[in-house]
Parts: sequence; structure tokens; C-alpha cells
Amino acid sequence: MKAIKSLVLALAVLAAVVPARAQSDHVSWSTEVNTLDEGVYQIVFTATLDAGWHIYDLGPYEVGGPMATTFEFAVGEGYELDGGVYALTDPVREFNDIYEMEIGYYDGKAEFAQNVKVPSGAKIDVTADWMVCSDQNCVTGDREFTVKIGDASAAAAERPAQSVQADDKAAAGVSLWGFILSAVGWALIALLTPCVFPMIPMTVSFFLKGSGSVARGRFRALMYGLFIVVLYTVPIGVIIFLTWLIGGDAVTADIFNWLATHWLPNLIFFAVFMVFAASFFGAFEIVLPSKLVNDSDAKSDKGGLAGIFFMALTLVLVSFSCTGPIVGSVLIQSTSGEFWTPIITMLAFSVVFALPFTLFALFPTWLKSLPKSGGWLNSVKVVLGFVELALGLKFLSVADQTYHWGILDREVYLALWIAIFSLLGLYLLGKLKFKHDSDMPYLSVTRLVFAVIVFSFVVYMIPGMWGAPLKALSGYMPPMQSQDFVMTAGVAPSAATQTSRPAAGVKYGDVLKLPHGLDGFFDLAEAEAYAAEVGKPLFVDFTGHGCVNCREMESRVWADERVLDLLRNDYVIVALYADDKLKVPEADWVTTDTGKVLKTLGKINSYYALKTYGVNAQPYYVLQGSDGEPLVEPRGYDLDVDGFVKFLQSGVDAYNAKR
Repeated sequence: MKAIKSLVLALAVLAAVVPARAQSDHVSWSTEVNTLDEGVYQIVFTATLDAGWHIYDLGPYEVGGPMATTFEFAVGEGYELDGGVYALTDPVREFNDIYEMEIGYYDGKAEFAQNVKVPSGAKIDVTADWMVCSDQNCVTGDREFTVKIGDASAAAAERPAQSVQADDKAAAGVSLWGFILSAVGWALIALLTPCVFPMIPMTVSFFLKGSGSVARGRFRALMYGLFIVVLYTVPIGVIIFLTWLIGGDAVTADIFNWLATHWLPNLIFFAVFMVFAASFFGAFEIVLPSKLVNDSDAKSDKGGLAGIFFMALTLVLVSFSCTGPIVGSVLIQSTSGEFWTPIITMLAFSVVFALPFTLFALFPTWLKSLPKSGGWLNSVKVVLGFVELALGLKFLSVADQTYHWGILDREVYLALWIAIFSLLGLYLLGKLKFKHDSDMPYLSVTRLVFAVIVFSFVVYMIPGMWGAPLKALSGYMPPMQSQDFVMTAGVAPSAATQTSRPAAGVKYGDVLKLPHGLDGFFDLAEAEAYAAEVGKPLFVDFTGHGCVNCREMESRVWADERVLDLLRNDYVIVALYADDKLKVPEADWVTTDTGKVLKTLGKINSYYALKTYGVNAQPYYVLQGSDGEPLVEPRGYDLDVDGFVKFLQSGVDAYNAKR
């Protein structure tokens, strides 16, 4: 019993939202050769796409449209093209509001073919170019194929070529697993809340006693768990699917981006977290309408699977006051534009949440080992209230940074977190007592241990009030440049840093700052002009105020002295915020290829990133030469410091080689 209680408190205290990371997956290609007639062969190119990604058809598209898939055959002897490339699979065709034209794309798999005439055998070199997109990101790529033709069993050898963001695939898997693990942790916490925990033995006992046989009882309990999973996962999937069905990937991504950066949803999320925190503290009870719960409970008395379904629905509704904010936390952390990630994380949550009902039905003797309900469950609820308070501030912070309100600077944010977790530590020590708490005659070792953990966390945060980087919290804190007092702020930059920007003020420099005291620009044209003047390459940083991964990169990678030295001395820096809501002067408005006028800094920068590099994700780093072209392959989120140093140095070398 003590072990279970300890686990609950540990999860409640240490549970944290795993930052969403904008990553890119890639399409994999294969080739085969089919014999059509004597001397006539069909080369088939098969693209297999990762879930949530699609590739565009052969087009062609006018200026402003997506990048069509193309195949270029090298000029060679011994073969003749018979017609052009054609598609073997029918694309999904729809009108896209972003491109304002009809487009075609493939999900899952796409097959293209080219007929060739080969009298005696030949080796054919082919280059494919494409663009794959998800709900959040678009990535261009290319690949070279060497196809050998001569008989029906001819093999095709593939020679891969490097594509954009190739190093991000592994990190994408890590990010997804991070979401899953976070969902599992929250589910374990939800199970051990006052709304849910007492129902485990009650419901399982009901199934075992009322089923007529143990085997039938176990089947009913399995279905009960399955229905719980369905009730939590399917509605989320339906909502995401409908947004995608109505307007495609662009609409889904736009909705998620709007949720992530606009002041209205962020303030609503902040208010919801505060309300739930107050409820957890005992100020009031949040319950769904009694009629809804009673109707569902009445239908659960029916026999068969329908009754089991409504019993599962009753559990979901009754436990809402405890699981509501937890489910919200799980979904919010994963809704960064990904199509599948919210569904998968919700599936992980619901499976773990429903698992005890199934396991205890299969092994009913385990019920005897469960601790009795009591005051410890309310303690878990109170701890969750403190966690809700801390996490809710993140939404207010995003709106504050995006719209430049100046409410939650870094030191204010830290002060609030220090106060919240200090109060949590006092609560664990028994120095605070809430409305529904039981009397605590003595302090248990378990609560003492977790109090020590919490107060250690508080001590860790305190130096941040004077500018300590706090790398472990870099993704959650406002950026360092928003802090008014930093002990190292008075250190003068070296002479070499003085050429990173002009002495005069730069456009938008009154509201935007670079981390680590770096100088730079926030307007691309201004930065390009200055880079040409001083003869340096341009470091283009596509970033965002609400970008957790951007803050991690700045805290963990940019902070390295080797990186800072290269950025200060060898580059002109320009930070392009993709979510900034600052309305730019009319002279700086941008009209898209479709005629839409962009008036805010974030929309202009986001449009430029998508149009120029085919990406809509941050962070994204481009090393640009004097001709406006990338010097090396751009780089995304990657915490490998040595790799980032090599990336920057390769840009300098490439720039010098062109001079």
C-alpha cells in the first residue's frame, strides 16, 4: 500500500509536460522493372510514406503552388523513353485554400512509372525530386536511382542522396515516445485520484459477480476497458479527421497553430487550468450535468454490450472532474500541428487508464492488495492542483510573448514558480491544510522525501532570478532576453562582436531581442544588406515565441562558447519569428502569390519560410550566402553541440570558398 502511495506522489510531483517537437519524416523509395513487350520495359517508382505525411502528384503547378513530384532521366545511350512519366495510383484531388488551386497528393503509398525501349540492355540514371508534407511541416528531397535493364529479372540499385533534415528522423521517434511516456505518467496519476481509484474494485467486482461465470465476467471486463479506450480516443480522432477532411493538412495545421499562438485560446487554457486547480484545492466541485450522468448510468443497467458501453461512459463522465485537466494537458502538449501525435498520445493515455479494470478482472485476488480509499487520495488531488497552477502559466506566457504585453517576464514567471512549489513543499510537510484534508498526526517518510525533492527544485530555480540559465527548464521558461536583471549583463562584448549589427537601432529591435546578448536583426532585407556590407554569411533563425524546442536550442546549444564565438564573429544573425503578432508598417506588407495580404510579422516570416524552404516548423536554421542561397543543408532541432559547431563552420568555409 505504501509503495502505491509513494508512486502516486512521485508521479504527481514530478509529472511534467514533454515539449512538442516539430520534426520531419521522409519518404522511402523502391524501384522495380516490368517487361511489357519485347524490348519495352516499365520502370516503377514506389514511394512509401510515413503515417501523417503525403507527397504531391506529377502536377504541373503554376507559380505559388506546391512542388510537384518530378523524374529526370539522364541522357544516355542504349535506351529511348516511350512517352512521359505517369501515375499508377490515383491521387486525392481537392481545392486547397492555402495555394488557392486544385492539388493532388498521395497518402501511404504512391506509384509512378516510365516506359522505356531497350533493344539490348542499358543502365539508366534517374533523379527524383519531391516535397512531402505533414500537418505541421513540409520537406523537400531528392534521390538518384541507377536502374539496370536487360531482362525481366533485372535489378534496380538505388543510390541515396542527402535530403533536407535527414538527421531529424530519429529525433522524431524520440519526440513521439516522449509524448507517449508523458501520457502514461498522467494516466497513472488519473487512476489514483479520488474520482477514479474507488471505482476500480467496485466495477471489477460488479463484473465478476454479475456475469454468471468467471470467463464471461472477464470478457465483459475486457470489453469495459476497450470501451473506455474508445470513448477517450475516438472523439479526438474524429475532430482531427474532420478538420483535415474539410480543408486538408493546411486547415488542420492552421487550427493547431492558432491554438498554440493566439491570445484567445491561450487565455482560455490558462483560465481553465486555474479553475481546475481551485477545484483540486477544494474551493468547489466541477461536475457534469446530473441529467447526463444519470441517463448514462440508467442505460448501463441494460444487458449485453450496450450496457457495458454505457457503464464505461458513466465512468468517463463521473471521473471528468479529475481526468479533465489531465486529458487537457496530454492533448495540449501534443497538438503542435501533427495529425497522428494527439491520437497516439490519447490512445496511450486511455490504454493505461483502462488497464487496471482489465487486469484486476483477470486476477481478482489482486483487489485485496489495493490500499483503502482515504485522505491520501485527496493529497494526490491537491498536489495535482499545484502542478496545474504551474503548467497553466505557460499559456499566459505564450500569449504574453507573442503579443508583447510584458506581463510575465522571466523573473516574474520564476518568482511564481518558486512560490507555487514552495507552497507545495510546505503542504507535503503538513504546514498547509485544505478543506478536505484529513488530520496528519505525524509526517511520513514518503512525504518527507518528496518535500525534499520539491524544495531542492525550488533551490535550483532561485539562481535563475539573477540570470542563471536553468537549462533543465529552458523549454518552459520565457526567454532569457525577457529578464530585466542578469548578473552578466554588464559584460562588454569583444571588439569582434561590434560588426554583427550596425550601431543604429534595427527594425523591430525595440520589442525583439536575441539570446545570450547577441546582436542581430529581425528583418531579412535589413540583415541581407548589412551582411553584404560587412562581407559575412547570414545566419537565418526561423523561430517562435511559443517554440519550446527553440528555447532548448538556445539554452543547450547556442550557449556553448564555440557556437557563440562563431555566431558573434563570423555571421550576421537574423531571427525570423513565425508567430509574432506585431503589425508591421503598411510599406512592409507582403502580398502572397494568391493575392492575400499579410500584415503581421509572424505571418510574413512564416510565408517566407514555407515558400522558400518548404518548411513550417521551428527551429530551422539556414546559412545563407551573398547570393541568397543556402551555403549548406539547413538544420533543424538537434541538441548535438558538436554537430551544430560543424554546421556553422561548414557555412563559413563554403562562404569563403565562393569569395
